[in-house]
Amino acid sequence: MRNVTKDNITDVFKGYMANDMAPRTREIMSALVQHLHDFARETNLTHEEWRDGIAFLEGCAAIETEDRHEFVLASDVLGLSSLVDMLHSRDDATSSSVLGPFHVSGAPALAVGGDMKRDFGGPILLAEGVIRDTDGNPIAGAEIDIWQTAPNGLYASQDDAQDTFSFHGLMTVGDDGRYAFTTVKPVEYTVPSDGPVGDILRACGRHPWRPSHLHYIVKAPGYRDLVTEIFPDDDPYLDQDTVFGVRKDLVMTYHEKPASEFPDGMALSGKVDAPFLAVKFDVILAKE
Repeated sequence: MRNVTKDNITDVFKGYMANDMAPRTREIMSALVQHLHDFARETNLTHEEWRDGIAFLEGCAAIETEDRHEFVLASDVLGLSSLVDMLHSRDDATSSSVLGPFHVSGAPALAVGGDMKRDFGGPILLAEGVIRDTDGNPIAGAEIDIWQTAPNGLYASQDDAQDTFSFHGLMTVGDDGRYAFTTVKPVEYTVPSDGPVGDILRACGRHPWRPSHLHYIVKAPGYRDLVTEIFPDDDPYLDQDTVFGVRKDLVMTYHEKPASEFPDGMALSGKVDAPFLAVKFDVILAKE
């Protein structure tokens, strides 16, 4: 019988793995256990600390719901979500960024030029751009799923006062690849800190703030799906994003314009009587 010790337990674990297991599964599990065991040895992990770690995982599971994904949030604030994004972003395409825990599937159709602001107060933002391939050609028929927080800093899934698809829209672009919509200027907000993830932030002396942003998921046949966010360059938390989502190419600039310059062909045309904000941001998709 082999004697298992603190020095050889990692090799023993690897020896238990079946010879016919999938090669990628073997690679991932071997590396996972190697780093996990090395972490415990490096920190001389105590029983109490191990139990605290288990309690953290159990606490995440206890508050996990359809509308709150605490495990995703944990991955976000630990930087893992953003690291995976950066490992698989293409240099010649728009960078990916974190999905976040508040995306709602099945958003209603939003026409090009449609409005998501509805009756909410706050500055009007006109966001538009072209979805292109890496050669600069527009991608006809691309689909863009858009969502953001309300002016109170809450997503629809967090706020009983909003309907399910408040500030959510699913747009299909035409042959010119152009998307355009109006909304309210997004605001900076805090990620939920009333659960286990909040305990981690406080233990590390970190704040829970995110810079304001728009979320996009962009898809087109023959191209890699893109999950990303875009951020205004004047946001106070741009360099302090608690989930590490900001990339240089995802930063855009708001331009204030008079009501007289609001374009025709938008759902709000003829209804804008005060200065509005405008931003143009092209999205570049890489081929599969």
